[in-house]
Amino acid sequence: MGKFNFIKTDIEGVMIIEPTAFGDDRGYFMETYQYNDFAAAGIDVKFVQDNQSMSKKGVLRGLHFQKQFPQSKLVRVIRGEVYDVAVDLREGSPTYGKYVGVLLSAENKRQFFIPKNFAHGFLVVSDEAEFVYKVDDFYHPNDEGGLLWNDPTVGVEWPIEDGMEIILSEKDKINPTLENIKK
Repeated sequence: MGKFNFIKTDIEGVMIIEPTAFGDDRGYFMETYQYNDFAAAGIDVKFVQDNQSMSKKGVLRGLHFQKQFPQSKLVRVIRGEVYDVAVDLREGSPTYGKYVGVLLSAENKRQFFIPKNFAHGFLVVSDEAEFVYKVDDFYHPNDEGGLLWNDPTVGVEWPIEDGMEIILSEKDKINPTLENIKK
């Protein structure tokens, strides 16, 4: 087996990546990114910034995108577990408005590649989660866009447990629906 298993999804360009962990009684070692391997799999992106966040159970961050300076993202969880979602916002795409969701955890070590022009978000399903991601453009605070997390047109099936309180930022509570997004 190679260092990475690249799994195509139902949406062109969105991939789940499974790194190979080499372990023994001391622990494990794995590469989480290697340009040549990723480029050979079709992810030929130059990442320029790494970000990290920590959130508690029930926090839903998203669905976010950048309007004029779109970013590709390579995301993973280093502690805990999240349900991660990418929604296709590419004009003219046959999968426009469709989404892919994947469970990412420190245990499964999976990563998720989200190309430019997608809305992205995640729901923390463990008590806490630390989320790490690479982006291929710098953050532009005046360029943020958002899509309503529970837009019925998109129909994301979030794994919300009975009694789970969904915790949203004030911005995310009022994001527009897909029909009302103005890019």
